[in-house]
Amino acid sequence: MSDMFVESLRNRIGAINTLYERCVSDMTLEQVNHQERAGVLPIAFSLSHYIRAQDQSISGPFLQQPALWESGGWAEKIGVTVDKFGREETVEEMEQIRFADFDAFKSYQAVVLARTLSALEVVTAESLSEVLMPKLPPNMQNIYCALVIKDGPLRKLDVLECFVYQHGLRHMGEIEHGRALVGLQGMTS
Repeated sequence: MSDMFVESLRNRIGAINTLYERCVSDMTLEQVNHQERAGVLPIAFSLSHYIRAQDQSISGPFLQQPALWESGGWAEKIGVTVDKFGREETVEEMEQIRFADFDAFKSYQAVVLARTLSALEVVTAESLSEVLMPKLPPNMQNIYCALVIKDGPLRKLDVLECFVYQHGLRHMGEIEHGRALVGLQGMTS
């Protein structure tokens, strides 16, 4: 793995985080909580789920610290109606998620994104090859990352590629669609 690859990874994660900054900059609480219809998740879900995933992905594996969500009491500050991650819960349960204080969520997101960029500054090709798990546990065998690593180990690189970068792109697509439903534009041309 080269220095060029590490720089590219930093740039890609920086770019996706820029999209997350942009996407919240012009949304209102009503728009982020809007649910088009039953069975459709509000933007609040995609934002909460992904930013919490990025928080967990950086906090433990890269900083050996607890996630900011828990240590900072963000569920209470944001007034989130469903304080669950959303990976093992049903759509019916997670479609109920709403924020009471969108400014508080924006503050949480800003802290998470800044922490990620800071952690990435010290990442090296060697550190990215570090094995975190020899194999994903059974409850993670049906996630996207399992398709990427197959039966192999989970490395720090996989955490950044799967849980931060590619996961962020997936949920940004949901957010852009949700923004269109509430009359807002996408993040790029």
